[in-house]
Amino acid sequence: MIVVAGEALIDLVPQGTGALAELRPALGGGPYNTAVALGRLGSRTAFCSRTSFDAFGEALLDRLRDTGVDVSAVQRGPEPTTLAVATVDANGSAAYSFYVEGTADRLFSVPAALPAGTRAVSFGTCSLVLEPGASAYEELLRTAAGQGLFTTLDPNIRPGLIPDADAYRARFKSWLPSVSLLKLSEEDARWLGGTPREWLSAGPSAVVITHGGDGLTAFTRDGSVHPVPGENVDVVDTIGAGDTVNAALLHGLAVQDTLSRSALEALGDDGWERLLRFAARAASITCSRAGAEPPYASEVGAF
Repeated sequence: MIVVAGEALIDLVPQGTGALAELRPALGGGPYNTAVALGRLGSRTAFCSRTSFDAFGEALLDRLRDTGVDVSAVQRGPEPTTLAVATVDANGSAAYSFYVEGTADRLFSVPAALPAGTRAVSFGTCSLVLEPGASAYEELLRTAAGQGLFTTLDPNIRPGLIPDADAYRARFKSWLPSVSLLKLSEEDARWLGGTPREWLSAGPSAVVITHGGDGLTAFTRDGSVHPVPGENVDVVDTIGAGDTVNAALLHGLAVQDTLSRSALEALGDDGWERLLRFAARAASITCSRAGAEPPYASEVGAF
């Protein structure tokens, strides 16, 4: 079982150009998209979060159930659902502004236990920024690592939500000893101001950096670098592409029975190339259609 911990929200996606373009609601949130992508790829997945009782919250849970994701670890509350307004540029890249005050996912509390059979837990995005929930997710990260579970982190930086950049960067570094696999975009890497070698020395067994259409690169503790090119595709938008990479990496590792630090460090050149190419292929399919619509296993092919 792979558990994805973090926010679920509603993306308001423009359907045209201009400041007053029609906005269409879409189910989203980085961790939420990762859970959906894992379910579609065929991994046993559970979602650990807090969602509203409102109509948006019900729709978010319905999609998870339809995808086969276990929602027994989802907490509920009467507060409204978080909204994210997307702006998509000419290249399909998305930027976001958020409506987060008093929303349900901010009030997440540490669960008494994770679902039975949990092997890995994935964290990231807004859930590790917005208090008081951020501290609860942070505690869960440290607890999971302390129990020997495989942990992944995708910070998925949203600068508009971070009031103190230096404090966040320090907090990010404090998470690294509890992280098995760190995945981030090259934009996140620039914003954080570190290097893969610095992050590896702090704890993770591997760091994967995405380069948009140019592919992905994995850096490992033995000093190896494993680059793969991106897949050629007509990009509609990039919403959910990074989340699909998260899911594909976790799914591929689960299929190989390599969800452990020692197995990750022993993956080797061929193992990394196979894993990263699978992730690039999955992400390219997501980019080929509007919104966060990750591929099913039948579309991306067997790992």
